[in-house]
Amino acid sequence: MNCRKYSSDYYADIHMGLSSLIATDGQGRVLDPDAALEQWADLCEEKRKQRGVFFFCGNGASATMAEHMSHDCFQNADFLTQTCSETSHITAISNDISYEDVFAYRIGKMLGEKDMLITVSSSGNSPNIVKALQKARELGVFAVTLSGKREDNASRGLGDLNFYVPLATYGMVESAHAVLLHCWLDLYLDKYKGGRH
Repeated sequence: MNCRKYSSDYYADIHMGLSSLIATDGQGRVLDPDAALEQWADLCEEKRKQRGVFFFCGNGASATMAEHMSHDCFQNADFLTQTCSETSHITAISNDISYEDVFAYRIGKMLGEKDMLITVSSSGNSPNIVKALQKARELGVFAVTLSGKREDNASRGLGDLNFYVPLATYGMVESAHAVLLHCWLDLYLDKYKGGRH
């Protein structure tokens, strides 16, 4: 392995993944990524005015990213946000029902048509993320997915807006998702809240 250009090559690969991002709608039609991000931001303003809940979920590093963005949106964008981060909830639902239901169970009790689900999943195939998206679809909840790795991952077929980064490793997908999430939030803040800070 040549370590001399390791970091510059690594950054270039993540940049390539973000530059090659594929955005699709609920019918699988390819959208202009900038237009899709603006559509997402505009819909967020509608949901915020309706006092809708923005529900974020992910597993592992994506769970911490979901929690991070939930807080940033709550503090900076005045969104009403929710995650499934309580240990008692995660362990009780996992033990009493199944780990696949850890998000869907709460979504089924809390969310409706005025709300939004945002899933963050590197593979896009985590069973609990897929089940969360299926429950959202059943309830008429608008769903946004972020995924990576395989282009045919399950999440991309279940969201109303889908953002896929064509990167193959978890670290790169997670890094790209962090940039994408901050880009979306900063776009919203610039457009509706007088600018980011």
